[in-house]
Amino acid sequence: MDPEALNRRRLPITHRRSTTDTPIDARTARRPEPAKPLRPPEGAPNVLLILIDDMGFGASSAFGGPCDMPTAERIAAEGVRFTRFHTTLCSPTRQSLMTGRNHHTVEMGALAEVATSFPGYTGVLPDDCATIAQVLRMNGYSTGMFGKHHQTPPWETSPSGPFDRWPTGQGFERFYGFIGGDTHQYVPALVDNLNPIEPPRTPDEGYHLSEDLVDQAIAWIGNLTALTPDKPWFTYLSFGATHAPHHAPKPYLEAMRGRFDHGYDRQRELTFERQKALGILPDDAELTAPNEKIPSWDELTDDDRLVGNRLFEAYAAMAAHTDDQVARLVAHLEETDLLDDTLVLYILGDNGASAEAGAYGTFNEMAYQNNVLMTTDDIKPRLDEIGGPSAFNHVPAGWAHAMNTPYQWSKIVASHWGGTRTGMVARYPHRIPAGEIRSQFTHVNDVMPTILDIVGIPEPQQVNGITQRPLEGVSFTYAIDDAGADERHHTQYFEIGGNRGIYCDGWTAVTQHWLPWPDPDDHVPALEDDTWELYGPDDWTQARDLAAEQPAKLRELQERFLIEGAKYNVLPIDDRQRERFDPKVAGRPD
Repeated sequence: MDPEALNRRRLPITHRRSTTDTPIDARTARRPEPAKPLRPPEGAPNVLLILIDDMGFGASSAFGGPCDMPTAERIAAEGVRFTRFHTTLCSPTRQSLMTGRNHHTVEMGALAEVATSFPGYTGVLPDDCATIAQVLRMNGYSTGMFGKHHQTPPWETSPSGPFDRWPTGQGFERFYGFIGGDTHQYVPALVDNLNPIEPPRTPDEGYHLSEDLVDQAIAWIGNLTALTPDKPWFTYLSFGATHAPHHAPKPYLEAMRGRFDHGYDRQRELTFERQKALGILPDDAELTAPNEKIPSWDELTDDDRLVGNRLFEAYAAMAAHTDDQVARLVAHLEETDLLDDTLVLYILGDNGASAEAGAYGTFNEMAYQNNVLMTTDDIKPRLDEIGGPSAFNHVPAGWAHAMNTPYQWSKIVASHWGGTRTGMVARYPHRIPAGEIRSQFTHVNDVMPTILDIVGIPEPQQVNGITQRPLEGVSFTYAIDDAGADERHHTQYFEIGGNRGIYCDGWTAVTQHWLPWPDPDDHVPALEDDTWELYGPDDWTQARDLAAEQPAKLRELQERFLIEGAKYNVLPIDDRQRERFDPKVAGRPD
């Protein structure tokens, strides 16, 4: 049967059995044509999907930021920059990325670790929402994942499983990485397929997780190229970087010394100027005001600045080191003549940069997880350990805010663009033009439909006998093909823990409900008492609040949020914070 005639809407694909006359002796029988190996449509490219963790829109040099990422710049120069690409948060972003649906639709309304029994928040991927890995594998792709998963319900992460919601249960034939939300980069909690393993080397022997992940990806791709050169592959490379702990080899740390002594307020201005020069912001875009809850650079003591800079130097070093690992993988693809036959999507952040460590940063991110803020005096005695194996360091909120330039707020605040807008670059010379910018509104749930569109595989109607829920994202190939095309992703809600917003045809209505760092003096209002802000289509950065001027428009968008929330399992909104870590309170298995 012609592979192009296969029914790719019903997965797994069923093959017709050959019928022929059947004598007793095979020597006298007509030999049936052997079954052809399952392959995607002719000309389907390899797919390389790269995801960086906790990197804001204004962090990477590819988007005007201070973190040296020449590989991201190269892919942008040879492809397209997307300047209005949006995410949610950690687990929700990843579940949405893999399924092409909103994060509450796929039951990941919050981090996997704080799942509840409410629909939309259970953390358990529904069977009617197959992943991109499942769809590609059932259409003849080899599929491999390397790095951070963070989609497995925590009560299923032990070696006893079940393993349905591990990477190998969600369509990946090969997995090497870690299951949880973060891990030590020098001594990670590694898993090889289903087996917990020790790292292959020690920190003293030069081990770093980001390097290991790329080594594994290169070896896997090399084996496939040697054994099945006609079979395309899907590689998902999901770094633990640049999530805390911000670990980088010593030469990278030393290369950053003193580079950021101008401070985070000046960095916002410098980044904004570069973004204008790159053309990724319109000429009339405004730099949003400094965050009143973050001390200005001038208010800090000399020790505060010293410690804060050292913490940020580690972040910048980690970003540069990670991008260099991507460069090694890209070089391997180029040397093996695979690069130009590979669709590369390089997503520079699963949410905005994280301000979770508070105003002064932390030497140990687990302090924040236990609602404890560290001070400069706590950190300074261990200054030279930052970025090394004995630290679990995290940047101050002011530096995180600078990494989200030109926007307000940061990770967790899934209302403002500082929490949800990140950079993305795409390269595929057979389809994507070089050196261009696209400014249509796009969302992480658009990635799966776009990949399927480019590789020529239809959205499946049925997978494993289960009728599938329609994809909720929109393929952005229309934008790739025409920079002036009208947007097709018209409406998108945002919600994490009560921080919420709605986008509709250029307008946004948003409310910041609770802070992204522990603050015992901050009162979290009742949901109905939140203050909403309104931003117009010509306000690229959400700098001019129109709520007082246009209350009718604000009300219209608030109603739209409620409608979208009811449609996609956002309601009831759950703004409980630390208490949701208790399984009994949350109502989930322990």
